Amino acid sequence: MDHAEENELLAATQRYYVERPIFSHPVLQERLHKKDKISDSIGDKLKQAFTCTPKKIRNIIYMFLPITKWLPAYKFKEYVLGDLVSGISTGVLQLPQGLAFAMLAAVPPVFGLYSSFYPVIMYCFFGTSRHISIGPFAVISLMIGGVAVRLVPDDIVIPGGVNATNGTEARDALRVKVAMSVTLLSGIIQFCLGVCRFGFVAIYLTEPLVRGFTTAAAVHVFTSMLKYLFGVKTKRYSGIFSVVYSTVAVLQNVKNLNVCSLGVGLMVFGLLLGGKEFNERFKEKLPAPIPLEFFAVVMGTGISAGFNLKESYNVDVVGTLPLGLLPPANPDTSLFHLVYVDAIAIAIVGFSVTISMAKTLANKHGYQVDGNQELIALGLCNSIGSLFQTFSISCSLSRSLVQEGTGGKTQLAGCLASLMILLVILATGFLFESLPQTIWLTTFVSSLFLGLDYGLITAVIIALLTVIYRTQVKEIPGIKIFQINAPIYYANSDLYSNALKRKTGVNPALIMGARRKAMKKYAKEMGNANMANAAIVKVDAEVDGEDGTKPEEGEDEIKYPPIVIKSKFPEELQRFMPPGDNIHTIILDFTQVNFIDSVGVKTLAVMVKEYGDVGIYVYLAGCSAQVVDDLTRNRFFENPALRELLFHSIHDAVLGSQVREAMAERDASAPPLQEDSEPNATPEA
Repeated sequence: MDHAEENELLAATQRYYVERPIFSHPVLQERLHKKDKISDSIGDKLKQAFTCTPKKIRNIIYMFLPITKWLPAYKFKEYVLGDLVSGISTGVLQLPQGLAFAMLAAVPPVFGLYSSFYPVIMYCFFGTSRHISIGPFAVISLMIGGVAVRLVPDDIVIPGGVNATNGTEARDALRVKVAMSVTLLSGIIQFCLGVCRFGFVAIYLTEPLVRGFTTAAAVHVFTSMLKYLFGVKTKRYSGIFSVVYSTVAVLQNVKNLNVCSLGVGLMVFGLLLGGKEFNERFKEKLPAPIPLEFFAVVMGTGISAGFNLKESYNVDVVGTLPLGLLPPANPDTSLFHLVYVDAIAIAIVGFSVTISMAKTLANKHGYQVDGNQELIALGLCNSIGSLFQTFSISCSLSRSLVQEGTGGKTQLAGCLASLMILLVILATGFLFESLPQTIWLTTFVSSLFLGLDYGLITAVIIALLTVIYRTQVKEIPGIKIFQINAPIYYANSDLYSNALKRKTGVNPALIMGARRKAMKKYAKEMGNANMANAAIVKVDAEVDGEDGTKPEEGEDEIKYPPIVIKSKFPEELQRFMPPGDNIHTIILDFTQVNFIDSVGVKTLAVMVKEYGDVGIYVYLAGCSAQVVDDLTRNRFFENPALRELLFHSIHDAVLGSQVREAMAERDASAPPLQEDSEPNATPEA
């Protein structure tokens, strides 16, 4: 009988029998050792809340100013090179994006540079993410531009009989005032939400909602850039059906297109598209992605200035970039009643994009971000930044990936990138005045026909109508059993994952991070030990023996005493290699789960993989036919082996786990097969 048949026979002969008394509620409570919880009095709670201790003060400072916690622990030799390379790479990308996103916000390009400087410095002090890149973001800039154009349209009549040039400057000044007001109000909203601990609202801004929103925004970005690409003059639209109106306006004026402007735009587009494919194909060999956006700006500026495209071919250029920083100015609060709806939408979208990327990178690197503190940080960046004439900012997805992918370890990389922007503002801004306005096409997305603000509000309302809570039950020793009495879907999938990690006491991301750290330290120490051992062997081999003679070649091998190094790292390795409490299996009780959506399936797949990486099996017990269909439809069983994780009931899952562990112990204790050293050898004649 082979090994596979033995396993099948062993599994087939396993049975379980349940015998227990009839439990009344008091007997059951006594058996479970549950006691009535005595709640503290109001006086005790107030006393505890207002007690001031050095530890509380320190924790409050750490919470409100995270830089006070990570900066003193900054590992200079280990982090400085990565932060330096990352800061330079992010800075060269932030420059062209700042100029381009300012045009989306309907303000002069220099304000994009201001928005790439002040908020980044402030986030370094107040933010909890180590890797995201704060600054102008296409979706937020587009929403700001929609408000500015709605309140200050292109055909607005400026009183005072000014000429066309002065009229354009006056119109831009009014739009800057609108952008500052929206930014201040959205920052106040974010700050208040953070103080009131409303960071949980990120739960309702699900991945499909955010992707749908950012995906439709690409269409808005694309249509808003068409007039610059074709070099035609059209009115800028905002609100409902703005995409349709903008497209129709460009098509009606396509006969007046500027061939030179279109040529420059297509050339830049080809450079970026080809460079993107190049970076993707050779990303394993490149130390850092090639900053093609920066090269596009340099190339476009050089061609424009060298051939004098503005005068010779009437190509629109960025224009004058005033050197130096502007003095602080008070935003116009009288506009709040006109922009409060837009400010709420901008505050929520900005936070949603930021916390999504921050959580993704935090999980990858084994640390945690605080949603409430992120709200406070964004609120301060926007509200204080508006005093220095910046527009609303958020996390840039592309820059964050560059900052993390090029070796950035802390927000000092972001500070270095902002200092590069400051250099442009103070000294080299004039070099980019000839930059053509034919910006490359972007790819984001949002509510296609209703407009970004109405689309977001509609999506959030629909999401809030389907909110359900989740719960859990007790576990058994060695095997953790976790139950949820609700469907697993976008509104509670993160709660489910976080609660599972908290209640089991096993966080795979933290274990992997600690394991890598311990192994790195241990490998470093063992490397030093091997070097020392080799040095001692080399020296002792040349020293005479105790009787004054050197050892001969034919003598027995000289044995040297091993070097004994006292180290805690092997114990630390042992501590992190297996999960705590000897956990080998987590059983998810799905008896109360009546459906699971695509977000829930993705979360479940991630959990199975993460726990599998640290040696823990995740079983699914009691799945209904509907849940199995949902898992199949969302490609959870793309790997057929995952079907082995499904069990009919919790008892079956427990026994299956015990059988698996018994087989593993038996295989581990079995003696290895003995093989002849030369199985095919024949005796010599």
